[in-house]
Amino acid sequence: MADAPSSKHRSRGPAAGRLWSGEAGPEAPPPVFLPPDAAPTRESHIFRDPNAPDPAAATAVMDPPKREGKVWPKALAGGALSGLAIAAATLAIGVPLVTDDDSSPVTVAETPAAKSAGNGNGGNAAAGRVFAAASPAVAAISNGTGSGTGFLTDSDGTIVTNAHVVGTSTDVRVRFGDDGRTIDGNVIGKDTSTDLAVVKVDSGAVTGIRPLAFADSDKVKVGDAAVAIGNPLGLPQTATAGIVSGLGREIQAPNGFQIDEVIQTDAPINPGNSGGPLLDSSAHVIGVNSQIATAGAGSGNIGIGFAVPANTARDIVPQLVKGGQIKRPWLGVSTSPAPTGGAQVADVTTNSPASKAGLRPGDVIKRIDGKRVATPEDVSEAVSAKDPGDGMSVEVQRGEGSRSLDVTLENRPR
Repeated sequence: MADAPSSKHRSRGPAAGRLWSGEAGPEAPPPVFLPPDAAPTRESHIFRDPNAPDPAAATAVMDPPKREGKVWPKALAGGALSGLAIAAATLAIGVPLVTDDDSSPVTVAETPAAKSAGNGNGGNAAAGRVFAAASPAVAAISNGTGSGTGFLTDSDGTIVTNAHVVGTSTDVRVRFGDDGRTIDGNVIGKDTSTDLAVVKVDSGAVTGIRPLAFADSDKVKVGDAAVAIGNPLGLPQTATAGIVSGLGREIQAPNGFQIDEVIQTDAPINPGNSGGPLLDSSAHVIGVNSQIATAGAGSGNIGIGFAVPANTARDIVPQLVKGGQIKRPWLGVSTSPAPTGGAQVADVTTNSPASKAGLRPGDVIKRIDGKRVATPEDVSEAVSAKDPGDGMSVEVQRGEGSRSLDVTLENRPR
């Protein structure tokens, strides 16, 4: 992808699905529903829409997004998922965690009382300390059609959340705590390529609330403690705990591009957690909870959640606070590994820089600016090192011959 370099942690998982429990903004492709008895194809990205008449039966699919450097991996189902067998279930990766404002209430059944275990108070003492320190800064956010979570990062009233939580709204409603009053918030910036947004409330409304600080997410390790705080399924101020279960994952942003270096966690997060903090044992934010993997017809957590890394937020949020537009270089190709080495062009976006320069499907990119291209990731790195407007020389193998094409990169389309 053009917006982030590769990493030693990167792991390309199954394709990112989409779930918009609220109203989908224009940047989200509209769902196409299959008949209840139709099976999703492996060429599709699988997700479900809880607003469908029969959520247990309706399955929605959408076309794969265009990517720089690699072909978006196909959605896998059941035992077809490499290294993981899931019997009689369809796996959807990357389900955004928003919830309908008018969704049905959660039904809680009584269960027999059980004796306390572990630390003597029936819970996780470390997670409790993290919750006590961080929860006052965590807020519920509603855009009128859907709701999620956000968290205070500055005493001036700056709140970070997901772009898909605010959607197309310019104004949202914000509430801190279980019984706090609802206040007005202005959406001052969002970046759909990283699924991040910034909301501003009056500083007087957050007096006495300690803002949360971002950790250095590059130092996060698999096995580290992780605590999520949010408003899953409309249940305010909910804390769940687990560990960091994976690093370097890739999920799909609302605009169809790729978010890299995503943190995976087994801390249970569900619709409504979107935009909330994933915290370390020191109550520092290591990621912004964004999506989950789901199985079958359900949209609930199965132990695999994804958070946009803190370092991405540390880079993007200050630009959004200043009202700046995030500009990223764009080539406009999808590629896959070539059998003889290099990156084979699978698709070229119409009117993209690649199209204007003469790249064609079937071309194999061998060199960029004289540097050898061994894998599709090399194309991603070469593009991401540039700025919109920069030129690059792309050497391709076409049939039995080769040629050099001059490309002028453009700003990534919104």
